[in-house]
Amino acid sequence: MKRHEDLERLRNMSDADLKEEAVRLKESLFRLNFKLALGEVDAVKTVRREKKTLARVQTMMRERQQAEK
Repeated sequence: MKRHEDLERLRNMSDADLKEEAVRLKESLFRLNFKLALGEVDAVKTVRREKKTLARVQTMMRERQQAEK
């Protein structure tokens, strides 16, 4: 159920908001990977969730580009 709500939230975003969300997710992933490498955090689930969300955002951006053509 939570994933469905997240998908609806992403679908309702504008193109600019999706780009901002992608940048935010990339930054978050970088920080999480850095913390994992240092052994500070055991956040494998968080990394996995962020990667999947980033992939969803990128897919939606690509779908919108294809629809414009």
